[in-house]
Amino acid sequence: MDTPLERPARIDALPEYVDYEDRGCDLYPSCLRCPLPKCRYDEPGGAAAMLRGGRDANIVRLAERDGMTVDRLAEMFGLSRRTIFRVLRASGRGRREL
Repeated sequence: MDTPLERPARIDALPEYVDYEDRGCDLYPSCLRCPLPKCRYDEPGGAAAMLRGGRDANIVRLAERDGMTVDRLAEMFGLSRRTIFRVLRASGRGRREL
């Protein structure tokens, strides 16, 4: 009757005791070799938000520097006019008449 009972595995076990396999995500096959500056799961909105940030910066640059119209930007990026206006307004660079 002096047989010790087996303890269940702890939920909060240290990483050294966890079998971890680096499976990456749908963007890159390995987390440890991922070129992104921040993990898509750590960014609010995920990968889509990260990609939108670059897209939005390009839209603002083309509108301001090159003077492209909203219609041309919408066609170029495959977006609606309303989305282009939202991007420009969010950047604080919305224009009255484009």
